[in-house]
Amino acid sequence: SQSNHFYVFQREVVRSYRASVFLTFSFFQCSSYMFLLGSIMADPDAEIDGKIDYTTADDYWKGQPATVDGMLGGYGHISDRDVRGSAALIKSYFKPSGLRPNHRALDCGAGIGRVSKLLLLPLFEKVDLVEQNAQFLEKSVAYLGDRSKDVEERFCCGLQAFAPQPGRYDLVWVQWVVIYLTDADFVEFLVRCKASLSAEGLIVIKDNVTRSVRDYDEQDSSSTRTGDEMKAIFKKAGLKLVQEKQQKDFPTDIYPVFMYVLQ
Repeated sequence: SQSNHFYVFQREVVRSYRASVFLTFSFFQCSSYMFLLGSIMADPDAEIDGKIDYTTADDYWKGQPATVDGMLGGYGHISDRDVRGSAALIKSYFKPSGLRPNHRALDCGAGIGRVSKLLLLPLFEKVDLVEQNAQFLEKSVAYLGDRSKDVEERFCCGLQAFAPQPGRYDLVWVQWVVIYLTDADFVEFLVRCKASLSAEGLIVIKDNVTRSVRDYDEQDSSSTRTGDEMKAIFKKAGLKLVQEKQQKDFPTDIYPVFMYVLQ
């Protein structure tokens, strides 16, 4: 009958409505779940990497004194220990103790030339400095004194843009500066450094390493990586890890510091 047909039609309308409500609820429920899952699964390291800002870092260092203590963030008293640890590593590879030639080294993130004066110039014939702070480079002339005559080039440039001459260096020394580079710029910088090495040349990265997760410092826009993250970047740059060594006798209130020998 007509009333039965109407009842069937009404029942199907109600079923369709209920189904649409359920599907709508399920869609939003699923969307909310996926959003929550995405938030949980978001890569915290990528988020930190995106915070790195070169202008902030540059401004921070413009406010630091052009002294050894300024270069070491108030830890000038560890300079001698730092140099002893670095020298022990280098001497095992380069002449006169080691076999590799020691004609020319590059000091990356050189500041006023602390590493060049105390470590590289006593061991290498010539040294180049690369530093983005012009005031520090200017100060390096007086700080290095008579050894300035053995500095061939002073490059005023950030490492993210620096392109060293191919085949020029027996050693590229990079200390306490890659924390200011994004992952992509770090990789590309290492690729260029690899091309700048002589036949038996080496790259040494000496820097802070976190014990567990990547860390970010808003004050100077630096990002300290884990050891595994450092090694992943070396691999992306096509470099072989020859040796990994932790710096000893440093204060316990600072990050662990590791030296990575690469070729």
